[in-house]
Parts: sequence; C-alpha cells; structure tokens
Amino acid sequence: MSTGFRILAATLAVAFVSGCAVGPDFVRPSVPAAAGYTPEKLAAETTAADIHGGEAQRLVQDLDIPGQWWTLFHSPALTALIQQALKANPTLDAATAALREAQENVYAEQGALFPTVSGSASTEREKISGATFGFPGLSSIFSVHTAELSVSYPLDVFGGTRRSIEALTAQTDYERFQLEAAYLSLTANVVTAAVTEASLRAQIAATNEIIEVETQELEVVQRQFALGGAAKTTVLQQAATLAQERATLPPLEKQLAQERNLLADLAGRFPSQDLGESFDLAGLQLPKDLPVSLPSKLIEQRPDVRSSEAQLHSYSAEIGVATANQLPQLTLSATYGSSSVGNLFSPGTGIWSAAASLSQTLFDAGTLQHKKRAAVAAFDQAAAQYRSTVLAAFQDVANALRALQSDADALQAQLAAERAAADSLALSREQFRDGAITYLSLLTAEQTYQQSRINLVQAQANRFSDTAALFQALGGGWWNPADIPADNGAPSRLLDRIIP
Repeated sequence: MSTGFRILAATLAVAFVSGCAVGPDFVRPSVPAAAGYTPEKLAAETTAADIHGGEAQRLVQDLDIPGQWWTLFHSPALTALIQQALKANPTLDAATAALREAQENVYAEQGALFPTVSGSASTEREKISGATFGFPGLSSIFSVHTAELSVSYPLDVFGGTRRSIEALTAQTDYERFQLEAAYLSLTANVVTAAVTEASLRAQIAATNEIIEVETQELEVVQRQFALGGAAKTTVLQQAATLAQERATLPPLEKQLAQERNLLADLAGRFPSQDLGESFDLAGLQLPKDLPVSLPSKLIEQRPDVRSSEAQLHSYSAEIGVATANQLPQLTLSATYGSSSVGNLFSPGTGIWSAAASLSQTLFDAGTLQHKKRAAVAAFDQAAAQYRSTVLAAFQDVANALRALQSDADALQAQLAAERAAADSLALSREQFRDGAITYLSLLTAEQTYQQSRINLVQAQANRFSDTAALFQALGGGWWNPADIPADNGAPSRLLDRIIP
C-alpha cells in the first residue's frame, strides 16, 4: 500500500470516528450594547386628559406581555373578532403550511444519514437453441427468476449531510418565527383597524352633530333675513357652510365601509358577510400599565429578529455543505441476490458483492470553489440583513414610546382647544343674534370648532393605536402560550411550535 493512500485512509478514518463537520459552527450574534431606546430618559408616566382615552399610562420596565395582549383593551367585541380571524385568516394557514413543509424537508434530509436499501425482482421466459453450442437438434424453453437486495451508504465523513440538516433545521426555525410574525401582524392589524373604525364612527357622529347645529343656524339667519335683520349674503354663506360640512360625510362613510371590508378580510370573510361586531371608542379601555422590555430582551422577543437569526444560521450551515462538497466522497455498497425469489435467503443459493468507492472532483473549472464563495457571500448578506432587522426593531419601539408621550400631550392640548372653541362658538352665536358681531366672526368660530372637534376624536384614537403599536413593537407576548386558550382555533398557537 502506498504511503499516500495510507495517509488518506488514516485521515478518513479519523474524520469518520470523530464525527467532524467542516465549515463554521454557528454562533448567535451578540446582544446589542444599547442601554435604552431614546437618547434621554423618557417620563415614567404620560400626561392625562379629562376625557375617555385620556388616562395616564405608566411605562413599566421589563413588564411581561400576555399572550393575548389585546384583551387588555377590555373589549369583548374585539376579542371575539380576533378569535374569528385566528380561525379563518388564510395568511396563517399559508404560514402554517410553510412550517410543515420545512419540517418535512428536515425529516427527508435526515434519511441521508442512514443506508438506502432497495430490492428488485425479475422473471424471464427464454428459449435457447442448441445450434449455438453445436447441437442443432437441441432446444429448450425455461424460466429465469432473480431477486436482489442492494444497500448503499454514503458515509458523511466530513459532515456535509449533517450541515445540510442543520441548514434545513434553521430554515424550519425561520418558518416558525415567520408564523409567529404573521400571528402578531394579524392581531395588531385587527386592533388597529377596529380603532380606526371607532374613530371614523366618532368623526361621523361629530359631523352629524355639527350639521344639525349649522342647520339650526341656517334657520335662524333665514328668519332674520325674512324680518330684514340679515343680508342675503349671510343666508348664502351659512347655506354654503352647511353644504360644505355635509360634503365631508361621504368620504368618512367611504372610509368606514373600507375599514369594515378590511376587518372582514382579516377575519377570513367576504365583504358581503356580516361581521357581527362594530366598534366605538367608548367600548375600548386604554391599558394603564405598559411594558418596556429591556433592549437585551427585545431581540429574543421580536419574531422578525428571531427569524432573521435563523436565516443567518441556515446560511452559515450552507458554507459547511459547500466545503464538504469539495472533499472526497466515500460510499459503501453491497448487493445480495438469488436466482430464485423463494430461495433468496436459503443457504447455497445466494450471490453477493460488496464495494467501497472514493470519489474526488479533480477539475471543475472552479465550480465548487465559487459555490463556496457564493455561500460565504450569502452569509455576509444575511448578517447585514440581521443587523438591519435589529436596528428596525429598536426604531419601532422608540417610535412607539415617542408616540405614546407625544400623543398624550396632544390629546390634552386638543381637549383644551375643543372646549375653548365650543365656548367661543356659543358666545359668538349669542353675540351674532344680538347684533354685536358680524356673520364673518360667527363663521370663523364655527369653522374653528368643527376642526377642533374632529381633531379631538383623532387624538383620542391615536392613544389606542399607539398602545397597540407598542405591543406589536415589543413582540406581542408569543412566548407566553399558557395565556392562550386551546380552543381559540388558531393553528399557529400550538405548544410544540414554541422555541425556547
């Protein structure tokens, strides 16, 4: 035996016994060093306003998030609609199917670690002529039956198969967290759409009240004109103002209908099907204690960050696959057969063979080397995307925290503005009827009140939307499956799906 062959054989033996796997071993990215989400320390409590939805909210450091965070709004209609969505939304079904596909691919690749056994059997009917052997008068007809078992076992000496399994397992983790992300996105979208519907209903109600008041005002100026106490231009201006206010209703009603259609879609229903639930701001309660997760925990909680990490892991394992493909491939094979199917395992009737083959690519114009470089480049790309995802996660939380503080202040200011505008309008009406001010002054007061009333409703709704945005930005509590009832109908909330 040559020295080179002995060295190669010893190398293969050591590699096989040690069970090595070439390529890098994946190391989870380090936790970001960020100590907080904003340059300065935020107030521990938001400002309060004396109106529904204006309650002060406390920011509690490292407060855990329940699995059903939307129940903190204390709206039975909202909870019922989310349960419908979890049962029927096709996006969740698609994400669940993608997870099952990824799991089956792992199981399929794991089969490559075991020998492949195949069997074959054949039967033939033949006639031979003795003329072939120098006996012209001899002929014979007979049957030939054969059976054979074949075993092939490609040894995973350098761990290429194990790295492939590792890559597919990481891809399964990716799909699992994509499913969690779809779950979180669905529930957050339902909450946001419900809040938007409630806001639109409040804006429509406020607009109708304003229309009613302006209709009464038009009747007043018409009576004054009939008595000679008001000019025709005043009547026309008031009629134009009333018409303009009525013109704001159809766009609001259109938005409301579209929002209802969106809710139907999220719930897996057609627009023509009745949802059964409707929403108004009075039916929602603003959560008073809000969680602020530690930055070091955010990357564990955000499903998009975890799925990005799993994808990075998959690409790391693919480098090992590409590296193993450059090394020798060792395969063991054996066959065992018999000329009779019934006597396949009978003594003295079998035929067999055994072989070992070693193959190594000697020249491929750099194909395997470039594939490895491509795998390294894909890993670098995934690493950059992971960093981008982490930065976006921190940005989402920072934006939500800023919005909570700013919109609480805005609601307080809008409430003061609306009350001042209402007082100003009431006084202007009295003065106009007494002839103390012109109609132009009254019209200005009316327009100011109209805008402040709509702004107040929108500011109320923003408080609820901001709260939902914070829960979504922090990951939505998917790690607390015990909070989720087993009968909620959502295939994505099974305990065997949760990754520690």
